[in-house]
Amino acid sequence: MVTHRRWSCHLAEEFGHADVTGDVEDLVRESGVADGVVVVALVGSTGAVTTIEYEGGALSDLRDALEQLAPVNAHYEHNARWGDGNGFSHVRSALLKTSISIPIIDGQLQLGTWQQVIVINLDNRPRNREVVATVVGE
Repeated sequence: MVTHRRWSCHLAEEFGHADVTGDVEDLVRESGVADGVVVVALVGSTGAVTTIEYEGGALSDLRDALEQLAPVNAHYEHNARWGDGNGFSHVRSALLKTSISIPIIDGQLQLGTWQQVIVINLDNRPRNREVVATVVGE
């Protein structure tokens, strides 16, 4: 069995984020899949999907780590070529990735107690981000 869903999230610039765990859990429940996998993807090259404890401290720590790895104000060849100033967001997206897979066992996402699925806009402007999720299993 395969079930798909698309939805959008309006996210602020540079680290706008949303917890989509509930949306993913709803899709899994509605799919009727007991055992399988769900793939959650954010469409675009300047955003990301990851898991983290969705609380202010952990989110701040992630944002700080991204700033150390790919600083907003560093030189990026992408900016030199396109002039849009978002080279950092492409690098951050490549580091975090734009999709994740989560096992489903007995109809439940296999996430830790404090682990949530989040989407992040890494671009230098607010964006409506499209999220696509696919459940596969039986």
